[in-house]
Amino acid sequence: MEHIKTFVLGAVFSLFFGTQAFAAEKLKIGTEGALPPFTMISPKGEVVGFDIDIAQALCAKMKVECEVVLFDWDGLIPALNSGKFDMLAASMSVTEERKQAISFTDPYYTNKLQFVAPKSVDFKTDKDSLKGKVIGAQRATIAGIWLEDHLEDVIDIKLYDTQENAYLDLSTGRIDAMLFDKYAQWEWLNSPAGKDFEFKGEPVFDDDKIAIGVRKNDDELRERLNKALAEILADGTYEKINAKYFPFSIY
Repeated sequence: MEHIKTFVLGAVFSLFFGTQAFAAEKLKIGTEGALPPFTMISPKGEVVGFDIDIAQALCAKMKVECEVVLFDWDGLIPALNSGKFDMLAASMSVTEERKQAISFTDPYYTNKLQFVAPKSVDFKTDKDSLKGKVIGAQRATIAGIWLEDHLEDVIDIKLYDTQENAYLDLSTGRIDAMLFDKYAQWEWLNSPAGKDFEFKGEPVFDDDKIAIGVRKNDDELRERLNKALAEILADGTYEKINAKYFPFSIY
């Protein structure tokens, strides 16, 4: 009888702590939700997009349940570090400055920065031709940083809280052009809103590594995410997600 009681108590103990361990494997994904086709809000009110599909595929490989949390772009890193979520999947560029605050996984795609302006305008992108132009970019992005580092002395830079507001000012002629992620702009240029605009010149920067961010001390999660990324690249999951949004590889 004593053996039976011990067995039952052991089973209950294992079930309780097994349940607790399972519950701990729920992670939160932080993102902005305002960068089609990478993160956006669907008509049903769900957060969807390339970044989200990749993050959820990584969660599936890690066998954890993941929940998406929306946050303003320029507050994402502070929110991650304060524990509001566990990782960032928001098309965030890996920069030396950001690496001082958080850690990054291996890149899950490589971005380019390119100017967009009206098709009707002969818009040249050399420094002399840009003199006096009003150029827009989203605040706290690598595009905005590039403009400040390379053209602040010759152009008027307008920085926006969201990419949608930058598109609005470009559409109404309040800015002459915009510098932003090429693949995000590709989506907009192929929409009715962007039909009168086009890429101008060549990309000004073509080695923008995009990765998932985690807290500096969360080495275990970073390595698990890296392992999961390698797995979805190897088994075709990444390729299927890529094809859902782009007719070319962005990896």
